Amino acid sequence: MTETDPTSGLDDPTAIRVVDFLPQEPAVVWRALTTPETLAQWLMPNDFAPMVGHRFTFRTDPIPATRFSGIIACEVLKLREPEELVISWEDESPENDMKTTVTFRLEAYDGGTRLSLVQEGFRADHPGDQMARKIMGGGWGGRMFSRLAEVAGEAQGSVREA
Repeated sequence: MTETDPTSGLDDPTAIRVVDFLPQEPAVVWRALTTPETLAQWLMPNDFAPMVGHRFTFRTDPIPATRFSGIIACEVLKLREPEELVISWEDESPENDMKTTVTFRLEAYDGGTRLSLVQEGFRADHPGDQMARKIMGGGWGGRMFSRLAEVAGEAQGSVREA
């Protein structure tokens, strides 16, 4: 149940804001956010490590028409288990100078987790940033959080079976 439509055009042109409810408790969602293997299952292949200052990359298919290289260079900026993860997010290619920050906040709510995502730093007057914002907003607000809930549920089930 996504509470915000980041592609509606009525919100802040410098950010994507999505709030959703996941049925798993925060500790389970946190593991799905901060374990490289589960992160790869719902987002992208990566070399993430849950340590402030750790630099890592996400890898996916490039989109030449948007100057997206397919490699996202990131750094863990803040980590408060199991409540908040903040990472930098920028294309590794020098042809694409968009730089944003992604913040995940987890809060226990009604037997599950209220998950908030804010990706900010998009330039309102930059067509490339606005195209990326529209594309990523649809992903975060749609299939990404749904897939995160599935992966967290699978991880929770495997922990119970052990």
